[in-house]
Amino acid sequence: MSLPGPLIAIVGPTASGKSALSERIASELKTSVISVDAMQVYRGMDIGTDKIPPTDRKCPLLMVDVADITEDYSVKLYQRDARICVEQLLGQRKTPVLCGGTGLYLNAIVSDMRFPAGEVGGAHRLVYESMLDKEGPEALYALLAQKDPASAALIHANNARRVIRALEMLDEGVSYAEHHEGLSELKDIYDVRIWGVACDRDVLYRRIERRVDEMFERGLVEEVSRLREQGLAQTKTAAQAIGYKEVLEALEGDCTMDAARERIKTRTRRYAKRQISWFKHDKRVRWIDVADRDAAATRIVVDLLQPRDIAGNA
Repeated sequence: MSLPGPLIAIVGPTASGKSALSERIASELKTSVISVDAMQVYRGMDIGTDKIPPTDRKCPLLMVDVADITEDYSVKLYQRDARICVEQLLGQRKTPVLCGGTGLYLNAIVSDMRFPAGEVGGAHRLVYESMLDKEGPEALYALLAQKDPASAALIHANNARRVIRALEMLDEGVSYAEHHEGLSELKDIYDVRIWGVACDRDVLYRRIERRVDEMFERGLVEEVSRLREQGLAQTKTAAQAIGYKEVLEALEGDCTMDAARERIKTRTRRYAKRQISWFKHDKRVRWIDVADRDAAATRIVVDLLQPRDIAGNA
């Protein structure tokens, strides 16, 4: 039995050129791009997430600006909403183009991935959130490392929401590490063709540094200041985003703005390295490594679609 689709996914590290490629593909196929980014979902987080401005978009961009920064917009909610977008496009006989670097969110769309319900505001969560507020993310992470080292090794120390969920799962008798291991055995529920945008590591790092400098020139500090007035510093998820966390620290006097800029560059490089590692382990990914990531890469992807796959030719 054939799976519904096809879906095209363009993945890879930050600053590798995914967005430009995805837009060209979507424009040629007369379809929409679905953002696969954990932070672009938040309204107002534009410059720091490198969100394409509405006036510059060459095709519709879905799954951006769907939540306020104060919302606890989980991967489970993202899965629900993104799949609605996918089904609507397929229903219009269009090929959805997924674009982003958040591997977990991609799997949430295309694979048979089910998430524990997790009682929002439950007793255990309130205890851990109180600990986060009083002692900070380092203490919370240290607790997880003590109780479940294997799970701690899979989670970034600053990802407080994920750390809290791992601690909750322990209280429920489930190890996050064991649950994560099972994700590698997930089955796809869509016919998805995944392409990774490869980039020389030195070139990628130079692009990251240039992008961070451009974000400051475009008004990143002003954006964070505005969101700070809306409660950004008190949020559990949005405040941990790279770029926002460091500028918040500078605004609160914990470091200079120049130091914040360098921290953003360092943490973005580390994040890109983790993204590359994630997708290198995904055997579904076919890598594109061409000098022109627009026209040439577009032809590579589109030409491999069967004529019957493309909207209007079925």
